[in-house]
This record gives sequence, structure tokens and C-alpha cells, in this order.
Amino acid sequence: MLPRRRTLTLLVVLCLGHVLLISSQVPAKDGSSVLGAATFGAVARFQAAIGGVAGGLQGAWAHYVALGGASRENDALRARVLELEGQLQGERARASRVDGLEDALNLQRSLVAPTLAARVIAGNSVPGVLTVNIDRGAADGVQPNMAVINGRGVVGRVIGRPSARAATVQLLIDRTAAAGAMLEATGTAGSVAGGFADGYLRLGLISSATPIGIGERVVSSGQDGIYPHGFLIGQVLQINGTGKTREILVTPAVRFERLDVVLVVLARLAAAEGRRP
Repeated sequence: MLPRRRTLTLLVVLCLGHVLLISSQVPAKDGSSVLGAATFGAVARFQAAIGGVAGGLQGAWAHYVALGGASRENDALRARVLELEGQLQGERARASRVDGLEDALNLQRSLVAPTLAARVIAGNSVPGVLTVNIDRGAADGVQPNMAVINGRGVVGRVIGRPSARAATVQLLIDRTAAAGAMLEATGTAGSVAGGFADGYLRLGLISSATPIGIGERVVSSGQDGIYPHGFLIGQVLQINGTGKTREILVTPAVRFERLDVVLVVLARLAAAEGRRP
């Protein structure tokens, strides 16, 4: 049985070989052999398939490279935007400092009492104690209980013993701070006190019969011997209750969270006016 299968296989191989030999000798239309044309066609189709795959891979790679380039450009643009935003914030900070200096200088020119410009250099980290340190001290003529103001209004007063080149200022919104005050429209005198969690001042010692309007200006009265007369303290924000239990809330004129340049009043306004010829 096995010899017969071998004979049949040999016969098939010989027939195929004969066919291939004849095909190699039969010319095609273009003059080449049929076998050569068939082989070339098969190879061409294979190459086309390989070329398609390679083209697709090349296109995918080019797209990937393009995406990578775009991603790097986007990263560079984002970095540039952040850099420009940082520069803008720096410019705004410098502009704010310039505005503070201009306000201080304009106020200084309008005052009769001598004043000293100072820069806020630090705040107090103790909870509930609202003070700041300034870069002027005893060597500059700063003494305890001198008033401190800025272009917006009353800031506070110097407390403690100043060092040669630094002093501590108690802000008007501190829990133990107070100042003589009056309603600008009527001239009714009273006092303002700080130390409230909402950040507003309280106007007290005002007669219950005194009419008060929302938005009315509250200024320093000068009766406390510290703050010169007529400096803005704030505006009436809200009136709660009536009669003797009436509570008057005052919005401070000064933005205490953004203090930069301040003025120390080196002499009380009344004393300075008394020395003028």
C-alpha cells in the first residue's frame, strides 16, 4: 500500500513540474513567460500589501509625531501664559504700591501736622490681636500713642515702646481699640470700637434721639487726644434696634488686609495749628 502512495505522489510531482516547464516557455502578451508574469503579479500584490501596511504605519507615525509636536507647543504656550500671568500680578502689585505711595504723599501735603511715611513690614500672628509692625521707630521720632493714617482714613495708633527703627501699630479693628468719633452730617460726637468678629466697627455714645442715615460718614472727633479731627473712620452700614439698645455698625474706610504704606502723625493737629503764625 505504501509503495503505491509513493508512486502516485511522484507522478503528481512530475506532472506539476512538466506544467511549470511548459508555462515558462509559453510567452505572454508582453513577451514574458506565463510563469514569470504570474510570479511577478503575486510578488507585486505582496509588495502592494506590504506597502499599504508600511504607508499606514508611516502615516500613523507622522500623526503621532505631529501630535507630539502640538503637545509640546501647547505645553510651551501654557508655560508662557503662566509666566505672563505672574508678570501681570507683579505689575499690579507694583502699581498698588505706587498708588499707596501717591495716596500717602497727597495726604501728607494736605496735612498741617508733620507726618512720617512708613511701610508695613509684618503683621501679628497672635489670634485676636490685630497689630502690624512698621519700619519707623524712635530714631525717626515715633512715640507711643501717635496716630497712624493712610489715604483712606484712620488706621490705628502706635502702642508699646518703639525700637530705634520699628514700631507696633494697633489697628482700629483690634478688640481693645477705640477712637473718638462723630457723625459728619450732624456733628454729634461719640466713639467707635473694634474687636468684633464681623470686622465692622461699632459707633456708641450717640444719643438715641440723633437721626442717623445709612451711608453717613463717621470721622474722628479729635476728643481722644490721639487722632486728629476730621479724618474718615468709615460709613454707617446698618442700624439694629431702637432707643438705648440701638447698635450702629460702621464699615471701616481703611482696607486693613491690604495695608502697605501708612503715615505716622508726629504731632496732633490742634497743637500744630496753635504753633502756626
